[in-house]
Amino acid sequence: MATVTLKGNEIHTIGNLPSNGSKAPDFNLTKTDLSDASLSDYSGKKVVLNIFPSIDTGTCAQSVRQFNEEAAELENTVVLCISKDLPFAQNRFCGAEGIENVVMLSDFRDGDFGKDYQVEFTDGPLRSLHSRSVVVLDEGGNILYTEQVPETVDEPNYKAALEALMDA
Repeated sequence: MATVTLKGNEIHTIGNLPSNGSKAPDFNLTKTDLSDASLSDYSGKKVVLNIFPSIDTGTCAQSVRQFNEEAAELENTVVLCISKDLPFAQNRFCGAEGIENVVMLSDFRDGDFGKDYQVEFTDGPLRSLHSRSVVVLDEGGNILYTEQVPETVDEPNYKAALEALMDA
């Protein structure tokens, strides 16, 4: 179990992020048009998994905006923004914000992504949502970089994630 904080109060996830060098677990998530998406759909591309509790919080929304801006400059790379928000809420946010360079995916159906990547909160006010994390994958689906943000209200280290992409 990993320990992070929410406004200074300890909360826990069911485990730790997969380790660098390991193969990323495949997943089945829901796009904003309610179609399915899996990691294998992005085979041959570098992938950034931007994982967060809810698009309806300021920090989560900012991470999507920031990765949307950065993604416009990246070659052969896709940024997948993953939460348990309903696809309708994700779509509404992207439409209102003009977000076009990232793919929004929802784990609302079965929560398996949160369990497989070990980011599901087990306690606290965000219980069952996802811990703010970033996972960067190479074209073969191997994990190059991970970050579980220690304080949930803080933004991830965008620079480190993008540098991992450049080094791949």
